Amino acid sequence: QVQLVESGGGLVQAGGSLRLSCAASGRIFSINVMGWYRQSPGKQRELVAAITSGGRTNYGDSVKGRFTISRDNAKNVVYLQMDSLKPEDTAVYYCYADANRGDYWGQGTQVTVSS
Repeated sequence: QVQLVESGGGLVQAGGSLRLSCAASGRIFSINVMGWYRQSPGKQRELVAAITSGGRTNYGDSVKGRFTISRDNAKNVVYLQMDSLKPEDTAVYYCYADANRGDYWGQGTQVTVSS
């Protein structure tokens, strides 16, 4: 199995920045895509950003130009740099990994942006 552990969530004022990290551990044979999704109460989980092992990225429309995803393949860690945060970014952020040709999810970390 693969375990994903997020860190870096918290409370920040609008316009501020936050950096999330997610470390994958366990019996890992390969990791293709790593990424971040978020979910607010009453809403479906949505893609925030994703990155392939080769460095190709994809972003949700609402975060383009503000968030940056990166990864360290040697350490099996993915990062999400969040700048110019808005109250609408408030959500539980979940780390995702396509590892061992299966889907794995972290437990989630709360990000709250105050106005």
